[in-house]
Formats: sequence, structure tokens, C-alpha cells
Amino acid sequence: MATTADVRSGLIIKIDDSLYTVIEFGQNKTARAAAKVWAKLKGVDNNRTIEVTWNSGETIYPVRVEKKPYQYLYKDDTGYSFMDTETFEQITVPEAMIDAPRFLKDGQEVSVSINGDTDLPMSVELPDKIVLLVTYSEPGMKGDTATRTLKPATVETGATVNVPLFVNEGELIRVNAKTGDYVERVKE
Repeated sequence: MATTADVRSGLIIKIDDSLYTVIEFGQNKTARAAAKVWAKLKGVDNNRTIEVTWNSGETIYPVRVEKKPYQYLYKDDTGYSFMDTETFEQITVPEAMIDAPRFLKDGQEVSVSINGDTDLPMSVELPDKIVLLVTYSEPGMKGDTATRTLKPATVETGATVNVPLFVNEGELIRVNAKTGDYVERVKE
């Protein structure tokens, strides 16, 4: 158990049998009343966002979370399958638990957050930046590097990314997995 003094961004706490991540928090003090601690929370096991206020020193219930490296194997009717890189155990998670499933490629290393109390997976995070092969793109014209005009390109995972006009089919590009934006062209 912990108190409101332990609240910090990224902490996962249990409220009414649901898990929430602390997005932001703060303290309100007035001259006559006791200090209050407020937090904006985003649901881990649901899509709700709530705000909670506690009296200073009140008990909260944090959840112990472990992050482990896993390797993406395949997708089937039951969900996405991953393998623990240390123990070789396999888990299957639904698409809703993955932060950017459209950028998953075979053999890719991801980080899985595991609930320390139940040993069940809570979320799957891809690396911030991923290198992908462009499988289809309209050809660029010589001299198309002066403007910041973008064109759609299909990458090896089947996702569509907007890229600059000079990027052609068969090239490797770096993509921001969180936003889905083009970052740069990768030299081999």
C-alpha cells in the first residue's frame, strides 16, 4: 500500500477493480482546508479517462508492473502471439492491448507490461522508431525534394505512411510508431 505522496506520472493504480495509469497529477492547498491531491487517469483495461481527488495522505493501491522483452510471432483468430525472449513461453493478446498493431512485423522485439499480481499481460509497446521497407509507392520525379509535399506509401506490414516525394519503392524508412509519421530514409 502507498499514500497520495507516492503518486507520480506513469504509476498504475487500482480503483474499483479497474487499472488506471496516472497521466498528470498535482496538489491543491488552501489556507483553511487540508491539502488535496488530484490526478488525471487513463484506463489500462478500459478506454475511460477519469479525474480523481484524494485528501493528502490517503491510501492508494498501486499495481506492480514488470516490463519484459518479447518477440512478435504471428497473428491469428485468437489474437497476436508473442514469445518471451528469455523463457520462450508464448502469450496471445488482443489487438486492443497493442499500441500500434499496424506496424508489427515478424520477429520484431516489443516490450510487454505484465501485472505483477496476476502475471497477466496488460499492454504491448513497440519501439519508438521502427525501420520498415516500402513495398509500394508512386515513383518520385527528379527535383521533388524542395517542397514538404507528402505522398502515401505502403510498407511491408501493410500500413500506409505519408512520405516525401523522393522516397521510392524498395527503400527502407524509419517511422515513428506512436504517431505513424515518417522520420527519415535509412541508408543500408
